[in-house]
Amino acid sequence: MIRSMTAFTRQQSQGDWGTLTWEIRSVNHRFLEMSFRMPEQFRGLESSLREMSREFLDRGKVECNLRFIPGEAAATEVAVNASLVKQLLQANGEVASMLTDTHSPRSMELLRWPGVVQVAEVASDTEQDAAKSLFATALKDLRAAREREGKALADVIRERLAGIGTEVAKVKDVMPSILTLQQEKLYNRFTQAKVELEPTRVEQEMVMLAQKIDIAEELDRLNTHIEEFNRVLTSSEAIGRRLDFLSQEMNREANTMGSKSLNTTTSHAVIELKVFIEQIREQVQNIE
Repeated sequence: MIRSMTAFTRQQSQGDWGTLTWEIRSVNHRFLEMSFRMPEQFRGLESSLREMSREFLDRGKVECNLRFIPGEAAATEVAVNASLVKQLLQANGEVASMLTDTHSPRSMELLRWPGVVQVAEVASDTEQDAAKSLFATALKDLRAAREREGKALADVIRERLAGIGTEVAKVKDVMPSILTLQQEKLYNRFTQAKVELEPTRVEQEMVMLAQKIDIAEELDRLNTHIEEFNRVLTSSEAIGRRLDFLSQEMNREANTMGSKSLNTTTSHAVIELKVFIEQIREQVQNIE
C-alpha cells in the first residue's frame, strides 16, 4: 500500500511506575533518519528502538520524543556532588577574605546550587519494557496514518494521470490534421515563392517535415509511463523513488513534444501535460 512520509502520533501508557508518552513526527526525506529525545534513564533503549523502526518505516525524517513522569513506585537515587560543594566552599572563602561583612553559606543554600544535588532516576526493567511496547504501538499508529495519507495522495496522482491520458488522446486525434495543414502551408510557400521543385524533392521535404513534427513516439511513451505509474501505485513496497524517476521521464517526453510543436493545439496540450506532471511530482516527493 502506498504510504505518505508525513504523519504524527501520540501514545500514552500508565502504571504504578508512572506515565510514559511517545510523540512521533515524520516528514519527507530521501532516507530513513531517526532522532530520539528521551530521559537519560531510557537512553540505553535507543539502539533497539532504531532496529524496531526499520520494521515499520523505510523512508522519512522521524523525530521521536519520550516523556516520563515517575510515579510513587519509581526508583530514584539522590546523590550530593561533594567535589562541587568543596569548590563552592573554597570560592566562598576567597570571596569572604575580600569582604568585611560576610557569613558562611548555609547548607540549604549550597543544596540549591545547580548541580550539587544529583537525582539519578533508574529505569526498571518494567519501565523499559513498557517504553518499548508503547513505542511499537506508536509506530503501528504512525504507519497507519501514513497509509491513510498515502491513499489520498494516490487518488490525487491517479486523477492527474487521467488528465495526462486525456491530453495524450486529444493530441493523437488531431495529429493527422496538423500534419496535413503543415503540408498545405509548405505547398503554399513554394507557390508564393514561385519555386519549381521536382516531385521527388517535394516528397523529401514532406518526409522531413513529418519527421520534424512527429510526436507519436513521445505520446506512446507517455501512455507507457501512465500504465507503469498505475502499476507501481498498487505495490506494497516503498515506491517513492521509482515514482519520482517516472515523473522525470514523463516531463522529459513533454519537453520533447514542446520542442517539436508547430501548432497551438499541441502547444496548449504540452502546457497542460507539464502542469499535470508537476502536480504529480509535488505529491511524489512525499511518498515513502
